[in-house]
Amino acid sequence: MANDDMELVRQYVTSQSESAFAALVSRHTNLVYSAAFRRVGNSQLAEEITQAVFTILAQKADRLNQKTVLPGWLYRAACYVSGHAIKQEFRRQRREQEAYMQSFSNQAEPEVWSQITPLLEDAMMRLGKGEREALVLRFFEGHSLKEAGTASGSSEAATKMRVKRALEKLRVYFSRHGVNSTAETIAGAMSANFVMVAPPTLAKMSTAVAVAKGSAASASTLTLIKGALKVMAWTKAKTIIAGAITTLLVAGTGTIVAIEIIHAVRMAFAPDIQGTWEGVAHLEEAGVRNGQAAQAHVVLRLFKTNGVYRATTDWPEWGKKDVRMGKVVYDYPNLIIQQSVRDNWNLKVNSHATQLFWDRYIHFIQPDPVRFTRTTAPTAVPEPLVESDFTPRPGSALQGYWEGKVGAGADAVPMDLKIAQQDDGTFQAEGDIPMQGIQGRPITVSYEPPMVEISPADGAGMFRGQINGSDTEISGSWTQGGQSMPASVRRVDYQAEHAHDADEDYTFTSKYDLQGHWKGTWIVPIAKTRTPIRQALDIAKLPDGSYSATLADVDGFGAEAPVPTSDFEYSPPTLHMEWKWEGWAYDGRLENGKLAGVWSEGGGGFKLVFEREN
Repeated sequence: MANDDMELVRQYVTSQSESAFAALVSRHTNLVYSAAFRRVGNSQLAEEITQAVFTILAQKADRLNQKTVLPGWLYRAACYVSGHAIKQEFRRQRREQEAYMQSFSNQAEPEVWSQITPLLEDAMMRLGKGEREALVLRFFEGHSLKEAGTASGSSEAATKMRVKRALEKLRVYFSRHGVNSTAETIAGAMSANFVMVAPPTLAKMSTAVAVAKGSAASASTLTLIKGALKVMAWTKAKTIIAGAITTLLVAGTGTIVAIEIIHAVRMAFAPDIQGTWEGVAHLEEAGVRNGQAAQAHVVLRLFKTNGVYRATTDWPEWGKKDVRMGKVVYDYPNLIIQQSVRDNWNLKVNSHATQLFWDRYIHFIQPDPVRFTRTTAPTAVPEPLVESDFTPRPGSALQGYWEGKVGAGADAVPMDLKIAQQDDGTFQAEGDIPMQGIQGRPITVSYEPPMVEISPADGAGMFRGQINGSDTEISGSWTQGGQSMPASVRRVDYQAEHAHDADEDYTFTSKYDLQGHWKGTWIVPIAKTRTPIRQALDIAKLPDGSYSATLADVDGFGAEAPVPTSDFEYSPPTLHMEWKWEGWAYDGRLENGKLAGVWSEGGGGFKLVFEREN
């Protein structure tokens, strides 16, 4: 078969035989179309990709070696063109590959095939050239081991070993991505499902476009051809560069020069990562059931100006939008995004920039990798509620402002709820837990009178209770991590509860005045790096001469809202503050316009100085 394919290629090169090329296209159209369709999940785009692949074949036919295994070459080219198509036209890329496959056929597919389909082409491209060609010939072209060996110039035994080795590599790759199966099952799934029947007119159209060297192709197909040729050139360049680097190293003429060459060439061909990406991250907070974790969507936007990338993020379940990230360092395939002075995201970019893999950990030790994919319809962040949205109104038992607590006794945690009922009867709501630095967190509300269920949008627990007959109090329990505790809220007047906010006075006239805005920094070693932890302390003087204070973790994320003190004592110049729900305390003295003292947390303490902000 290989000799037959290359004989047809020779005829096309030497005499421009359209019939010889048409025979090649007819023979391999299904192979190329199937590979393209699995990657992009769109039949129209798969047809364009198929035309582009055969056009590239026509352009490069005179450079193919006579020993080329054409099905393997075409399969690899289809993967390159498909990857470029996803990057350039991701507005049409698949949401879930399985959904598109099911819409293509009314026949139910084996479970393992629907699971491996979205991963198959990436896994195949990670195999060695000989292993990939063996699988293409054996399963995708339907040849026996003996025929596959003859086509690739190998013995039947060698081909059998290559197939076995390649299947095991696929099994390991799928397992790492959550699909557990056996090599035999994977082989059976590929044999039964790999090749799809291309549209009947596609071979003729592809032949016409290809023999015209692309002049009859549409603008979108020409774009695919240009992008894929660049990727293929980079692949060939890597092989040449590897040889040149080896020569440099063997000659002993410069390791540094070799490294610089590798870096410069790699970045010259690095795929563009601009655009909107979305993934789902598990959180450190427990979910409702024991062993369940809360989770949140993360929308990452990457922008490039004058070759420099910058990034923002949305956290819909936390109500955070356009959060500015720090420095972005893109050294393909590595991507580092600074979230704060003490937290970097380490990501990997896949070969066609269709996925980003965030190497993330929970509690510093538990791996929780996040996969980002491109999207044109990211999860939206709810608009914050304003007072008029949740002002009580007739006909709505829940709309209003509620205050309450979770737990019992002195350690009960205060919480506030803002609930707005929409015209369609659904609810938009937010929750605050001031003593934990949580403010404006979106929550979900369901109401089947008299039962009410309220949950943070990220799934970190659930409040289930019963509303009383006057619609003024909800009593029940809070469940998180499989454990329950009492919880209740009561309806209150929002304006009355915040009437004294304007009375807080932060102005000072003397360095002996305690009120004002203060900043302090303490250093903590994180991963062998001395990392600054910045604190913002705001102290207000009230009309009766007493004080109130809040503390915010400037570089914190997710719970960085100012946390009010649970205990505040000031006997000039001595100051004592506590935040009992966070386990913090500070004992200091006001001297020479500074607060100098000891910060206590987690059973330990260290010196901390606060200075006034100008």
